[in-house]
This record gives sequence, structure tokens and C-alpha cells, in this order.
Amino acid sequence: MKKIIYLSLFISTAIFTSCADSKGGQAQENQAKGPQPFPVIEVPTRTVTGYTSYPTSIEGVVNSEVRAKVPGYITDVLIDAGAKVKKGQLLFKLETESLSGDAAAAKANVNAAKVEVEKLKPLVEKDIISPVQLETAKAQLAQAEANYNSIAANIDYANIKSPIDGQVGNINFRNGALVSPGDPTPLTTVSQTDEVYAFFSMNEKNFLSFMNTTEANTMEEKIENLPEINLVLANGMEFENKGTIETISGEINQQTGTVTFRAKFDNSNGLLRNGSSGTVRIPEVYEDAVIVPTLSTFEQQGKTFVYRVKDDSSLVASSIVILEEVNKVYVVKEGIEKGSIILAKGANKVKPGTKIQPQPITLDSIVNSFNTVFK
Repeated sequence: MKKIIYLSLFISTAIFTSCADSKGGQAQENQAKGPQPFPVIEVPTRTVTGYTSYPTSIEGVVNSEVRAKVPGYITDVLIDAGAKVKKGQLLFKLETESLSGDAAAAKANVNAAKVEVEKLKPLVEKDIISPVQLETAKAQLAQAEANYNSIAANIDYANIKSPIDGQVGNINFRNGALVSPGDPTPLTTVSQTDEVYAFFSMNEKNFLSFMNTTEANTMEEKIENLPEINLVLANGMEFENKGTIETISGEINQQTGTVTFRAKFDNSNGLLRNGSSGTVRIPEVYEDAVIVPTLSTFEQQGKTFVYRVKDDSSLVASSIVILEEVNKVYVVKEGIEKGSIILAKGANKVKPGTKIQPQPITLDSIVNSFNTVFK
């Protein structure tokens, strides 16, 4: 039994001694290697432009719903979706046979009332009848004419025309459909899209920050001084024309907590349609801003750090406060200063206190070293 115990102790001691020798050897090997070379950069300042994006909906500057003013069946659809039309151009025709019959009867009543008035005039002049009878006949004539004019107007309303110059939207009703003024869906919509409005919303916090950065005394002056904005289309391409913010709503939507903006874009090329969607990008210029590459940073416990290189080439972790990310660099608010030397990359291979051999490189070389994953 004692032999077994002695043997176990001997084996454990041998294993421990072997591990200690291994660790010691590794430490001696690392010490022998000395500080390793790592790329470093000098923190610069540059003027960069960041963008804040908001989803937007596009509408023509003028959108006019085309509706029937009288009930009836559609007999003719004279245009198609997407067509350009002029104000007053005939778009739809409704059935008017019953109205035409009513018009003929009303016209006959007008003629009869005229005959009665002409017959009574000489009788009044000869004092054969009272002038009151003539005035009554004239009143009946006026009523008959009003009735006829009303029916004639309804016949004209059966010819549905474009209210404006513009482009036709969807055709919601076709031949044979019964339509009326109370229909919830219009026959179509005609829009003027040579210029379009982009509507977007901003929450109250962003709105206040955004307006505080614009120098002016009044809200009107602030709107005039706002920068031009970009529009990114649904396919991810940027629209060729820049837009200008024209109006800001005077109240905060109580349900969404947002403020609505309206911007205008030139759409003379006709690319944008009424109902298009996209994203507006509002620029913010940071002049002489301290910037560091995103590749030179690391995160720990919800904070962002860089490794600053000390005079003795050792590393110390410095927490930074980021304003915005722009094209693979961070705009830094505080935590690092211009001229500081920081580790360019390899933060996962070192720790605070590690000594390195600094290898200076340029900012552009580190920013452009990002690998493209998808091609």
C-alpha cells in the first residue's frame, strides 16, 4: 500500500515539474522574442460629412382625385394608366340616355312657358288681365329654364375631364362599372410630378438636436439655412437631384412623437412616381474632427476603446466617445486627441501594458484595408 502511495506522489511531482518547465520555457521564449512589430497611426483631424437617414414617401406636387359628379355606368375609358393629360381633357364618359330624355322634356317645358309669357304680354298691355298673371308666367318660365339647365349640367358632368395637367395613375374602374359621387375609391388620380414632395418624420429628440445645429434667429430662417438633402431610391441608388426642405410641421404628432418635414425634388426626368418610397439622407458636416479607423477600435462592456502607444512603446487602453461613423472611420467627441499615436490594428492580439515595435502607416492605408466579403 505504501509503495502505491509513493508511486502516485512521484508521478504527480513529475507531471507538475514537467508543466512548470513547459510554462517557464514558453515565458523565456516570449521574453526572448521581445516586442513584436505592430502598425500604428497618428490620429488626424479632417472635415468629414455624415448622413442621417429617414424613410420617406413621395407625392406629386399636385394630386387630384378624379371622381364622378353624377351616378351612371361607364361607357368609355379614354385614357390609360401613366398617360400624360391636359387640363380639360376627356377621361371617362358615363351613360346619359335617361338624362337626355329628361333634358328633352325639360326643354319642352321651357318652350311652353315662353309661349305662355308671350301670349300674356299683349293682354296685360290692354288691361285685359292683371300684371300678376304675367309675372307668374315669367316665374314659371324661370323655373323651367333652371330645371333644364340642371339636367344639361348633369349631362355635361357625365363627360369626366382632367382637372389639371399631369400624369394619370391607376384606372380603378372600367367600362360597365356603376359609379357615383359617393364612391370611396376615385376613378383615377392625376398628378403633377415634374416636381415631387418627399415627406419624412423625425422624433422630437432628433428634431431639437437638428434645429439647434442650424444657425438662425427664427424658424423660417433656420429652414432657409438647412442643407440640401439626398434621396436614396428603393433600389439603393441615389437620385441624381438634391432636394430642399421647405416646411416643418408646427406640432408634434401625439401618437408617434414625431415632427413631419416636407422636401421638394426636381423630377423633370420623370423617374419618380406618385407613391414612390425611398430614404432621405440629411448631411452633417464635422469640420476639423478627430477621427480614428473603426478597425483600430475594440469594444468592452459596452464602451469603445483604442490602444494608445506611450513613449516607451507600451500600450494603454483609452475609452473614446463616438459622434458618428462615416466611411469606416469614427468621428470622436472625446477620449483621444489629434497627434496621439494609436495601434492601427491587431487589438485582439495584445493587452494593456504590452510593448510593441511601432510601425507607422497612413490612415488611408488602414481604412482601405477592409476586406470585401461579398463581391
